[in-house]
Order: sequence, then C-alpha cells, then structure tokens
Amino acid sequence: MAALKPALLALEDGLVFKGVSFGAPVTQVGEVCFNTSMTGYQEILTDPSYRGQIVVMTYPEIGNYGVNALDVESSAPQVSGFAVRQVSPVASSWRSAEALPDYLARHHIPGISGIDTRALTKHLRVQGALRGVLTTELSADEAIARARSWRYEDQDFVDETTCRAPYDWDPESTLSRKWTLVSGTRAADAPPRTGEDYFAPLPPVRYRVTAYDFGLKYNILRRLRQHGFQVRVVPARTPAKEALADNPDGIFLSNGPGDPARLTYAHQTVRELAEKKPVFGICLGHQILGYALGGQTFKLKFGHRGGNQPIKELATGRVSITSQNHGFAVDPASLPAGDVAVSQVNLNDNTCEGLVHRSLPLFSVQYHPEAAPGPHDATYFFEQFGKMIETGRPPAAPAQE
Repeated sequence: MAALKPALLALEDGLVFKGVSFGAPVTQVGEVCFNTSMTGYQEILTDPSYRGQIVVMTYPEIGNYGVNALDVESSAPQVSGFAVRQVSPVASSWRSAEALPDYLARHHIPGISGIDTRALTKHLRVQGALRGVLTTELSADEAIARARSWRYEDQDFVDETTCRAPYDWDPESTLSRKWTLVSGTRAADAPPRTGEDYFAPLPPVRYRVTAYDFGLKYNILRRLRQHGFQVRVVPARTPAKEALADNPDGIFLSNGPGDPARLTYAHQTVRELAEKKPVFGICLGHQILGYALGGQTFKLKFGHRGGNQPIKELATGRVSITSQNHGFAVDPASLPAGDVAVSQVNLNDNTCEGLVHRSLPLFSVQYHPEAAPGPHDATYFFEQFGKMIETGRPPAAPAQE
C-alpha cells in the first residue's frame, strides 16, 4: 500500500491545518468557506458558484456514495480545493461510477482529509471568510505568503464559468426529466423496469425564456423545463438587444460566483431588460437585479452555505428551509424607496433573501429554489415565474410601512 501523501491548508492569518492529500497532489489558492450540508457533495463540487473557493464540509465523512454522471451541476468540478474530516474508504451505492478521490484527481482538484473541520469551521465563523492555500508542495510559510498575496474580490469568475456561445437547453426533452425511483408502487407481475422507466415525463412547453449564464447550475435548467419553460441560454456579456431579438416571454438571471459589484456590464444589461420583460433572478442573478434597480451589496462575514437556511416570506409569513451558497447580500438600505421591496429575510441574521418590484414583473431570491441537493420547500418560485409571465404582474409584495 502506497504511503499517504501529506498536505496542508494554510490560512492568511497564519493558522495551518496538516492532513493527508486526496485527489490531485497540486497547489491551489482560494477563499476558504464551509458548507453545512449532510449530503450532496457532488453537487457542491460542481456548482459554478464555488469557483475560486476551497470548500470545507462540516459533515464528518464524505465520499460514501461515490460519484455518478447524473448528479453533476456543471461539466466539471468548480471548487479550488476540498477539505474534509474523513474520506470514506468505500463508495457504497449502485449509482456510483467513480470514487471521490479518483474523480478529483482526474479533474486536477486537490483535497485534504484528516483535519479538524470543526475547529476550522469555528475559526471561520469567528474570523470570517479567509484566503487560503491547499498544497502538497509548499512549506507552511510559503503557503501563507501566497494566500496573503491573492484577493477573491479581484477576480471575475463569471467570465471563467459562463458559456462561450448561446445554446438551447434540452431541445429533445431528455435531459430534464425528473429521476423517479419509488419503491412499492409497481405490481408484482409488472415487467422489469427499463432505463426510460426511471424518469417522469415532461409537461408541454408553455413559455420561452432567455437565461443569462453567470455560472448556471444544470438543475435550474432542469427545473425550468419541468415547469414548462423552453430555455435559450446566453453568455453573461450578451447585450440586452441581442437577448431580446427573438422576443422571449421572460428573462432568467442565474446563480454564479464572485463579487457582484464587479459585474457592471451585467448591471446595465439587466437594467435595460427590466424595462421590457418579466425577470426572475436566483442567487447572483438576485444580486445583479438589485444593482440594476439601484441597490448595492455587501460581503457577509462567512456567508450562507448549506441546505438548512430558514427564510421567511414577508407577504405571507411562510417559512421555508432552503439551500444556499453565497457570500454577498443586497443592502436593503440602498434600494430605492417605494418601488422595490425586500420580499424575504433570513431568519438567522435578517439579511435580504428576496426582492420584488411593486409594479413591474420583476422578482428574485437569494437562495437556490431548484435545490440540488434538497430541501425542496421553495420550488414553487418556478410556478410563480410562469404566473408572472402570464399576468404581467409581480408576485405579492409585503405591505408598505
């Protein structure tokens, strides 16, 4: 058995965690953040919103069900590095096609295991998000120096993750079908299930929308199609005039990585689109819509990342548990009074989790209603997008004070 290769994770403030390498034995720099999800590591690894970040999982054992081809959220892992307490020595699932260490190694992503992820998470909660270096090659002092010389906010990660040319999502209606394997629902004498039998049929297309790809997750596209949307995906820098050329029924603004303040080109584009079409934004798309409407954002201390974030819808009082991944938030005080309302708040820290215009068909949410992985409390927003297109009116806004 080959000897385990040492690795270290060094933070900009001088704290160093020593462990064992898995994945690729290389050096990567990134913003170190933590995710509290108990499952869904493959979706986390492939979420483009994590571009430029080293993700620490708070759940102690990761990799136990391996990796498969259906659960990815982009074409490859997007994280800069991956830190866990323990990597499972066994990938135990009939759907698994590859072990997690092999998957990361194939995509040149470094991982570190055997570190105290509880202590690291507590440190990040107190100090805030920190720059770090995950390496098998550098000394601790060299790694700390490299971490200090890099700035997350200086990068335009959207340019790295957006598509290079427009495309139509799932024109054959095969990629968006909902995977459905329910035990005990088939007669004992039913014929054996086929591959096609594992997927629910899709509804007919009712709306045509243009989706701006700022770092788009596949499951957003799947959910849109599952709710009757035909989607044309366009690169992040597509001018408004070009997006409107085929007269879509609505505009969708995707999630994505990085500091929304840098994306001035997107602010202006969405400002033009908001005057002409219904607009729905998720995550980074929500923040960009905030800028387009005259608002600003600020950086959260350590962000919201995980599948257990409670939000409250102010117009109805409805509370949902949501999947989130963001390090910035819209500043409610910066929004124009009267026209734009904060529609939802995070019940942990009262930050803005949604926006709605009081007269124009525009709304957005900070979290991920498509929830890959779950929970699925907030999937109703895709239906709300369709209703907004049909009526030309925004969702209900909270009462004005």
